[in-house]
Amino acid sequence: MDGGSKYKAPLLTQTPKRIVTKDGHSTLQVKATGVGCVWLQDLWGLLIDMKWRWMLLIFTMCFLFHWLFFAIFWYVLAEVNGDLEINHDIPPENHTICVIHLTSFTAAFCFAVETQLTIGYGSMYPNGNCPGAIFLLAIQMLLGIMLEAIITGAFVAKISCPQNRIFWIRFTNLAVITHIDGKPNLIFRVINIQHMPLTSIRISAILYQEQENNQLYQKSVDFHTDGIHSEECPLFIFPLTYYHSITPSSPLAVLLQGENPGHYELVVSLSAIYEGTGQVCNKRTSYLPSEIMMHHCFAPLMSKDSKGKYTIKMENFDKIVPELQTAIVPKSPNRTDMGISINGQHIDNFQISETGLAE
Repeated sequence: MDGGSKYKAPLLTQTPKRIVTKDGHSTLQVKATGVGCVWLQDLWGLLIDMKWRWMLLIFTMCFLFHWLFFAIFWYVLAEVNGDLEINHDIPPENHTICVIHLTSFTAAFCFAVETQLTIGYGSMYPNGNCPGAIFLLAIQMLLGIMLEAIITGAFVAKISCPQNRIFWIRFTNLAVITHIDGKPNLIFRVINIQHMPLTSIRISAILYQEQENNQLYQKSVDFHTDGIHSEECPLFIFPLTYYHSITPSSPLAVLLQGENPGHYELVVSLSAIYEGTGQVCNKRTSYLPSEIMMHHCFAPLMSKDSKGKYTIKMENFDKIVPELQTAIVPKSPNRTDMGISINGQHIDNFQISETGLAE
């Protein structure tokens, strides 16, 4: 990949299939028998991982089925008891009506809904002298309470699920390879765009590389952020830049090979603790060879306004610029080279002379 080339999506070439999408979802398919049975054993987890549209559809169908199911029972009870063909306003003296004014299936469905939602009985109400109506009423209320508890718990669990907060974390669409102190480094940035800070941020990365036998091999890749030498960053309140020094022993040394290294994919995962709830949230992304730009660096992201307040230029978050080529200036006995770096990136060479600072 040429240093001055710009990032363009190819139109006629076939894009390699990703192992992990840009938004962090796995594309691997497991072809095995008995997988459906495994899913059925974890219905709760399957329900929580479902998309909202399918979850709402299933909950709506559960309620409708529940009402319809007991409407059939209420109608059968009225049919067996002979309540459908008598005048409920003037019933026979020797007849006990189970549900007053339940004379049709639509009325039975309406009665099932009123019983389930406990919205109060109007003209239709159960007769306490009918054992069948009392028994069926108790069964419907018991199963209805269990259904509502499951649905309420699932909604609460899905709303509080950490996956709902990963949209606040963004990775740069591209990664770059630039030289810092003469050594190539692979760099990407990540930002938290919400006001509530995240704590205990950890970054891990795996390089998936395809070999000649069409097998995928994975290697761990270590990244560090500028100025922090521990494994985790204690606070995530401004954009973080992560670096990996590409040495001959680095798993990413394949990026610098002249020949075609084959298909590879760098999968990056971030985990952090949401300060408001103490829950762990995760965010993943991946970089293909076409998304790693050689001899480029990221544009400056942070600046100060007229009041001295730090601001973040989001328009520069994904912006990349060609790497500045350092001019070699001959040394003299009374001149000393000094390297200047901004945000951890070497940008120019300056020299200190006896009279001051000279470029």
